Amino acid sequence: MEALVMFPALFLLIFLGFPVAFSLMGVAFVFGVMTFDMAAFFQFTQKVEDVASNFVLAAVPLFVFMGAMLERSGIAESLFSAVHLWTRRLPGGLAIGTVGMCIIFAASTGVIGATETVVGLLAIPAMMRYRYRNSLISGTICAGGSLGTIIPPSVVVVVLGPIANVSIGDLMVGMIFPGLILSGLYILYILVYCTIDKEAGPRMPAEDDDTPLLEKIVITVKALLPPSLMIVAVLGSIMLGIAAPTEAAALGAVGAILLTLLYRRFTLKTFWEALVKTLTVTSMIMLILLAGSLFTGVFAATGGMAVMRDLLEAVDLGPWGMIFLFLGLVFIAGFFLEWISILLIFVPLFMPFVTAAGFDPLWFSMLILIMIQTSYLTPPMAPAIFYLRGIAPPEMTLPQMYRGVIPFIVLQVVVLAIVMIFPETALWLPDQLLGFN
Repeated sequence: MEALVMFPALFLLIFLGFPVAFSLMGVAFVFGVMTFDMAAFFQFTQKVEDVASNFVLAAVPLFVFMGAMLERSGIAESLFSAVHLWTRRLPGGLAIGTVGMCIIFAASTGVIGATETVVGLLAIPAMMRYRYRNSLISGTICAGGSLGTIIPPSVVVVVLGPIANVSIGDLMVGMIFPGLILSGLYILYILVYCTIDKEAGPRMPAEDDDTPLLEKIVITVKALLPPSLMIVAVLGSIMLGIAAPTEAAALGAVGAILLTLLYRRFTLKTFWEALVKTLTVTSMIMLILLAGSLFTGVFAATGGMAVMRDLLEAVDLGPWGMIFLFLGLVFIAGFFLEWISILLIFVPLFMPFVTAAGFDPLWFSMLILIMIQTSYLTPPMAPAIFYLRGIAPPEMTLPQMYRGVIPFIVLQVVVLAIVMIFPETALWLPDQLLGFN
């Protein structure tokens, strides 16, 4: 039963304010030495080597660098103008266009904070100028900005793949339909809501939309062509089997540099800032990955998995009850922990039981991704709201932000139910394109 004490000890340290990585490492070290004495150090050394030599994780810094460079490329400004040319006359058109812009930008960068920050800085002033309701602005920016979790390429998927022992290529292709369904529901909700409540997202006056059709098409092609080429280079190479995810990430990193050159935004200062951000974010991710690997290794070695199996058999929830229990734990953890901690603490523990019950690990991984997406919007942690708080004007209050994200959380639960009831939404495309399932 020593293994079960590891979790209360871990959460105690986290709630006391210790960094997650050091909390995981500290608990692993104490319980490892208590159980195995000095032999634990050999296990720790092996875990360090396993993480350091994992070729797949080389995609992490490449995707982070790609997102950091695209923040400064000018691509967001061009997309903002182009997308809103076509949506501005719809009810809630600026919000709908913002979601569309988030989809394209998320598919270009794979970094959630970058998408929300860049899109928010552009979209918030425009929506406030036309008197959009603050709660709708907040919900749209937070939900749209966090789409990078469920729209490929995604740094979350690069981390999840090795932990869940699922192909990253399968995950990236499998995300496409759930991501599009979720994005479509966002747009449908905004359209219906602003049609019913015209004050929430007023239409733009006709005189503000006098751009000729041919000029609209030219602006759109110029804005969409560069990011489309990047999306094809990264996702297309994975889907067609031309490149592994790490190689595709390298293509994306090169493409991001070319885009900054194309938009004449490339400077040595910009390049240096992108490198520093890449080093900082990657170091954080890799340290937590190593810490999580040590924690789960000690937990399994001290008999934790056997105890969990006995507990599940004693409770006798059945296979589907187990799935709901696991997803419920992830949802609750999302109130307090960031996404990488959730993945590292829970996924290695859940996966053996999920596969033993006969469920497809790719399907369950997709459910975890949707729950991670939900955790971006659920307080008190709610990283998406923290990102927004940093760029929002003072008149947008925290209660308005919390109210604004509630409908989008409901939509995420709807998509979770769709993927649970219809597993082919996540499994069909990887089977057709990659044939690994």
